[in-house]
Amino acid sequence: MGALDEGHLDAELENRVKLGFLELRLGDDSDTAVIEDAVKVLLQGLGEDPNREGLRKTPLRVAKAFREGTTGYQQKVKDIVQGALFPEAGLDGGLGHAGGAGGLVVVRDIDLFSYCESCLLPFKVQCHVGYIPSGQRVVGLSKLSRVADVFAKRLQDPQRLADEVCRALHSSIKPAGVAIFLQCWHIQFPTMENRTISSKVDMQGWAQISFCSGSGVFENENSDAWGDFSTLLMLSGVKMERNFKQYSSQCWCPSKPLEAVACTGHSSRILSKAGLGHPQPAMIAAVTSILCSLGEDPLRKELVGTPQRFLQWLMNFKRCNMEVMLNSFNNGKTSPCNFSLMRKKTGGDDHWDQNRIHSELNLPFWSQCEHHLLPFYGVVHIGFSYHEGAKTIERYILDSIVHFHGCKLQVQERLTRQIAETVASMFGGGVMVVVEANHICMISRGIEKVASSTATTAVIGRFSTDPSVKAMFLQSISNSRV
Repeated sequence: MGALDEGHLDAELENRVKLGFLELRLGDDSDTAVIEDAVKVLLQGLGEDPNREGLRKTPLRVAKAFREGTTGYQQKVKDIVQGALFPEAGLDGGLGHAGGAGGLVVVRDIDLFSYCESCLLPFKVQCHVGYIPSGQRVVGLSKLSRVADVFAKRLQDPQRLADEVCRALHSSIKPAGVAIFLQCWHIQFPTMENRTISSKVDMQGWAQISFCSGSGVFENENSDAWGDFSTLLMLSGVKMERNFKQYSSQCWCPSKPLEAVACTGHSSRILSKAGLGHPQPAMIAAVTSILCSLGEDPLRKELVGTPQRFLQWLMNFKRCNMEVMLNSFNNGKTSPCNFSLMRKKTGGDDHWDQNRIHSELNLPFWSQCEHHLLPFYGVVHIGFSYHEGAKTIERYILDSIVHFHGCKLQVQERLTRQIAETVASMFGGGVMVVVEANHICMISRGIEKVASSTATTAVIGRFSTDPSVKAMFLQSISNSRV
């Protein structure tokens, strides 16, 4: 098949046709149109123009992502498992048991993605399924993954996801028992006052929590069957604590602990100054209409606060004034005008010390992809030269610049360029910026490229003309990981 030109590609998108051999099943066009209209309301509430370049097709892309991500509502387990049960020699009709003729079967490391029903943000899952056959039949191994995916493609809570997969497999396969172990990662919520990563969050900005469920011989958490299951997981590097209460008692969605402190005290004042405020009633109604269009009941108790929690995340990326944002996040320590004054006192761009190359590495950032309204996150590395009489630029200043440009609807290429231009305009000299990011839209939608990451660069001044300076800075990034 030949490549499509850009005009043809746009036409295909407008007609809701997915390219290649896969059919795009968006369901009723009227439901898709409702989601698109809702997304336009959200964009306007963020201070954006839905008709500007880069956002014109965002409503369709978001509708497509939501519809693809919730296809599990239209699928039935029996349609998947039926016809995939096979007789297996050596099973004489008695119950199988670990180590016997009907020994334990485990499928490990099934990568899944789902939407958190509490905040509508995608979360990633590594699912491990085990079952002990009985009744002289086994199921095709790929079906275990497909059944798990059916329930992941719904608005979910991880414990319910584990329970639903367990029950579905037990009722359709009729085994001696089913064990489910989920390792789940939820994107964190940046707050206005505290953007540090807690001890429970990995280096990529995800909070990890585990959940499990068992049926039949796995109902007893102290059974030998669970011991065998956990041992086989350990062989692939997965450590599972055999303590059901430990998993079931954990708080899952990071948005819930924030509800008690949202918009109070100092946080409220910063929100007000930055122009973030409370979401508009129209925006809440828009998110509610999205839930209805997906076939959900917004009055279901687990979904009652979901529109507000989703907007709590989204409003982090509302357009605001740069000076107000920098002042708010630095608690008044400095401001853009102070930056200009510092340059003026040190003689502007004259007399730059060619050997004084400084770098600040691994500045964390969050942003929101303007094409899909999904998060992307990662680290920023900044290399720069400065005047021989100037003081070293403090890290918190660069961190504030990064945070400001991240806190809006963005694309990574533009984010990289804007950071470089801002640093250069404030401090002069040469600047190089490297942004390394993971995009949720790359792993939670149809393409599902789990391990992919994106690196972008921008160079100004000496870094664009002196290869040795550029190489020195890039080497410093590499050395920081040794």
